[in-house]
Amino acid sequence: QVQLVESGGALVQPGGSLRLSCVASGNIINIAQVGWYRQAPGKQRELVASLNIHNKPTYADAVQGRFTISRDTAKKTVNLQMNSLKPEDTAVYLCNVRLGVNDDYWGQGTQVTVSS
Repeated sequence: QVQLVESGGALVQPGGSLRLSCVASGNIINIAQVGWYRQAPGKQRELVASLNIHNKPTYADAVQGRFTISRDTAKKTVNLQMNSLKPEDTAVYLCNVRLGVNDDYWGQGTQVTVSS
């Protein structure tokens, strides 16, 4: 089993920045992908950013150039630096670890609200 705990969500004004962190624990071997997703009210969950097994990042078009995903393998953390935040970034952000096909683990999520 893998446990994921997110933190860092908050209320922030447009143009502001936040840094989300996800700490993993448990039986973590051969991670295929780590990533951040988000889900806004009434919308489907969407991929925000991910790192594959070679640490190559992928970003959603909506956050390209504003968000940066990183990982610290020793600390078993995955971070998401979010800059130039917009109201449309408001959502619950969820950490994901994928160990293989149909083998996904999720955190509980952290709320990010961008509003003046």
